[in-house]
Amino acid sequence: MGKGVVFVCLLAAVAMFGASSSTASATTAAAPSAAAPIIVPAGSAKWEPLQGYAGVEQAILSGDPSQAGSQYAERLKLADGVKFPPHTHPQSEQVTVLSGTLLVGVGKTMDPSKMVALPAGSYVWVPANVPHYAAAKGETIIEIHGVGPDTIDMVK
Repeated sequence: MGKGVVFVCLLAAVAMFGASSSTASATTAAAPSAAAPIIVPAGSAKWEPLQGYAGVEQAILSGDPSQAGSQYAERLKLADGVKFPPHTHPQSEQVTVLSGTLLVGVGKTMDPSKMVALPAGSYVWVPANVPHYAAAKGETIIEIHGVGPDTIDMVK
């Protein structure tokens, strides 16, 4: 896919998400009401193990990833070597690498030779229903933004 097509897709995603409701309910103590800004100072995110995924911790920053139509932001802390086998999501997914390196690939079969290394500061937008996979190289923290429900459907 050419850079121009990716840029147009990103612009479309920004327009789509910008037009969505901005009244997400916060699941952090930092948000007194849906009409107030949500502020999460560095180091204050509440990390909890992500059920069903060994070596993964989750911190919800805003919204509720499980609720349909809810704009959300969450962080995942991945231990070195954590892998997400080929899967899809019913909604598009926006991922920013905050620290470490995230290895990503597209397709229905995990192929390490086709994975792209994304160091801290990198961003990836995955359209809905596109099979993809990922792995952490070193402890890696990613931030995911999207519109719920954020479900993961493993490729069979």
